[in-house]
Amino acid sequence: MTNVDGLAPVAGRRTWLWRCVAAAAWLAAVAFSLHFLASVYGKYHRPDPDAYAMFWDRRGWLYTHLAGGAVTILLGPVQLMMQQVITSRRVHRWTGRVYLLGMLVVCTGAIGLISTSPAPPEIRAAFAGTTSVWIVTVAVALHAIRRQRVRVHRRWMIRNYLVTLAPVAFRLLLSLAIAVGIAPAPRVIAALLTASWVLPLTAYEILGRLPPRGNARVLRSLDKVPNAA
Repeated sequence: MTNVDGLAPVAGRRTWLWRCVAAAAWLAAVAFSLHFLASVYGKYHRPDPDAYAMFWDRRGWLYTHLAGGAVTILLGPVQLMMQQVITSRRVHRWTGRVYLLGMLVVCTGAIGLISTSPAPPEIRAAFAGTTSVWIVTVAVALHAIRRQRVRVHRRWMIRNYLVTLAPVAFRLLLSLAIAVGIAPAPRVIAALLTASWVLPLTAYEILGRLPPRGNARVLRSLDKVPNAA
């Protein structure tokens, strides 16, 4: 019996652990997203000028933005987490098309809100940057699937959905900043808007590379030992 005999079970446990962590992270994201949707739509479900504040005169753009946002936030987990259950390519393609339609509606509302916003330039630039990154990630994902690069497509759609959750992350970061005594000045808000997608994407890139490295070391070790099984 060699030392390599115990490497495969260890790698399996580590892979299982990382899958549990990833599943817990996605479930937490979904929970926060549902809470975000409930609070936002609860705030704007009645035509109250006080609740709408600066959006009252632009509520048409706001409705467009929120409607598409609900579609993308709710459909994202279906596309990313239910592939083991929904195995039909036709179902996946049609839900993906609805997701893209939701993105189109969101971006239409976002452009309208940004172009008519009385907010300082740095805040509008941060919103525009988030929208641009969102569009780029889905464009790369679509290019990948057209070339039959399924794994690359999936990874870029995960990145895209992390940007989709930027409003949720922004609300959490803003609450944290206020809790520690940071005043929500325009530059702070702009920085938090950018961080709301930069931080999740950075975490994904870091964590997404950890398990393959461990598995690769195990496979290399097994290759060096004849008849290790």
